[in-house]
Amino acid sequence: MVERKWYWIDANGEVLGRLSTVAVGILQGKTKPEYLSNSDIGDFVLVTNAAKVKLTGNKLEQKLDYRHSGYPGGDKYILYKDLILTDPEKIIKLSISGMLPKNRLRTKRLRRLKIYKNDAKQLEAKCQKIQVK
Repeated sequence: MVERKWYWIDANGEVLGRLSTVAVGILQGKTKPEYLSNSDIGDFVLVTNAAKVKLTGNKLEQKLDYRHSGYPGGDKYILYKDLILTDPEKIIKLSISGMLPKNRLRTKRLRRLKIYKNDAKQLEAKCQKIQVK
């Protein structure tokens, strides 16, 4: 059985892409010496202050979240500047999900990702804080 640790990333003022690459490495287990691409040995990642994440360039005004209901004319587009006000957790989850390999381990790894809009004091106590470079 793999011993899984908890890591805490504070998204306050951090760039979205840099935060996501650090989280993906931890979720995959690339920080461990026994890493194999086909084994699930990654750790838990806790991301707090998701509403204060930073997007570079004009992504806040230009980047779109796309959904489709499956019906004709059922496509919906939401700007990231609106999405960061309503559901900032979704922005970080979409970014991390897009960076993970598209295989059977992806959903298991995403289950170990916990994202909170503000602080999560009850979980921060058992986590090791990680600095995003």
